[in-house]
Amino acid sequence: MTFRNGLASLLRPEDSVLVLIDHQPYQLANVNSHEPQMVVNNSAGLAKVAKTFGVPTILTTVIARQGGLLFPQITDVFPGQEVIDRTLINTWEDQKVVDAVKATGRKQLIIAGLWTEVCVAMPTIQALGEGWDVTVVTDASGGVSVEAHEVAIQRMIAAGANMITWLALASEWQRDWARTEHIVELTEVIKQHAGGSGIAFLWEQQLLNTPVPSTAR
Repeated sequence: MTFRNGLASLLRPEDSVLVLIDHQPYQLANVNSHEPQMVVNNSAGLAKVAKTFGVPTILTTVIARQGGLLFPQITDVFPGQEVIDRTLINTWEDQKVVDAVKATGRKQLIIAGLWTEVCVAMPTIQALGEGWDVTVVTDASGGVSVEAHEVAIQRMIAAGANMITWLALASEWQRDWARTEHIVELTEVIKQHAGGSGIAFLWEQQLLNTPVPSTAR
């Protein structure tokens, strides 16, 4: 196995391309590895972080007329963008998707989708075999059971994939708080989607903006 380590292996927004796969009602209805609202929240947070950092994002569904449209929480982040609808279960066998990814010129392929064991594992394993540097966002994905999700992760790791969670990815793209270009937008995403971290940030802002009582004389 080739170990993925060293500074150069960390994810960079200028080298990343994100593919969001099959975040649709049919698939969500049988996600049992995560609480469904968590998957919706995390995939929306991931989409917003990608937009914040200018990371090209490919949206794709499978037979949307039956399985339902992509979550509006995702498509609202990219108004007017085409969602590539497939018949192929394996996204990486769909030439339109692959061409869209290649057109970005990016080398760090990031994938999240439903279900982990099917629509994430297949393209990940194929793309790895074709030489792509693939990272899977595990908490913006989900499987039909905890076992299905975890076995899929093990299978992809064995194939050479990298695993990450959406907030860790945001931090890796930011890398340095001295980089202020995207901080306002990133902070807004954290407030909306990062649960306790977002609430803690709001509390911190409240405390910083609370006048200190003058000492009684």
